[in-house]
Amino acid sequence: MDLENAHIMDNALDFTRKSSVLVVDDTPENLDVLKGFLKAEYTVQIATNGPLALRIAQSDPTPDLILLDIMMPGMDGYEVMRRLQAEVSTRNIPVIFLTAKASQEDEAMGLELGAVDYITKPFRVPVVQARVRTHIALAQRTEVLRSLSQKLSHYLPPQVYKSIFEGEQRVAIEAKSKMMTIFFSDLKDFTETTEDLHPEELTYLLNTYFSEMSRIALDHGATIDKFIGDAMLIFFGDPQTLGVKEDALQCVRMALSMQRRMTELQAVWRVKGYDHPFRMRIGINTGVCNVGNFGSAERMDYTVIGSAVNLAARLEQLGEPDQVTISHGTYQHICDEFTTTEMSPTQAKGISRDIRRYTLIKEK
Repeated sequence: MDLENAHIMDNALDFTRKSSVLVVDDTPENLDVLKGFLKAEYTVQIATNGPLALRIAQSDPTPDLILLDIMMPGMDGYEVMRRLQAEVSTRNIPVIFLTAKASQEDEAMGLELGAVDYITKPFRVPVVQARVRTHIALAQRTEVLRSLSQKLSHYLPPQVYKSIFEGEQRVAIEAKSKMMTIFFSDLKDFTETTEDLHPEELTYLLNTYFSEMSRIALDHGATIDKFIGDAMLIFFGDPQTLGVKEDALQCVRMALSMQRRMTELQAVWRVKGYDHPFRMRIGINTGVCNVGNFGSAERMDYTVIGSAVNLAARLEQLGEPDQVTISHGTYQHICDEFTTTEMSPTQAKGISRDIRRYTLIKEK
């Protein structure tokens, strides 16, 4: 880690609070010795058996580290470790086994169960102090990284974030060609509707709208590409896909669900005194797109490009508010399960051929 990043992480840590260590041992002499030299640096909690250790570990705040004996009556340290690992609230607490069981097999079992270290008795005080300091520092920095990654996740589609962190997707400038379903939406007459609103009112309305539509999109497995002013670009087919037909079906289900929710929101907004609430129009197209990371090595954007994307945008612009307009490419995949009305073919900027388009009515 370079010095600049280390400095950033150190600033994120709370050094005003003493770290806490839970010492678990059924021998009073061991507890006295361990507490004696640890209490100068740490808040020390004591447990003389496994069940008590688990109760303390699950309290709030949880200990920053656990020193755990293995040979205890009733519930041994191995079982305590298994139960700590089984609970979301305790599985990330670093555990050091401190035990008289000194065989390689015992140590291997302890580490396989998830312990971060293994110290045998009789122990040397400087060794225990050094190991405790090291693992608490590592745990603190791990927690900072976890917190930062969670915050950064809000700037990426959940599927992309997950695929990057699980190593399924490379962070490199590259793209692939895929058959996908593209969704565009915007708010009809947005500028005219909002020109007299105070910034706080506009923020409330727009964020309510985006939050509600995003929730529906994620419920349907969509990848939310970006917000562009009052518009949304969403797609189905990457990084996860259910197949071209099912991706198209999920997209139109999502669109109808969004329009239903918009009707509910319009009623709420009218009650709040907004006489001309937002009205959304939607365009959907299924076709071949280039999807991947575009940009530079310093700043890249995971998105879709291509004529199929442009057609979806044009369909949205040609559509009527409170409606969903789909292309013939999408119609072919969803016509058996949805009622539609074909509209007269039309032309649009940047597209040489006539556009066949349909108004989506309802699921059959």
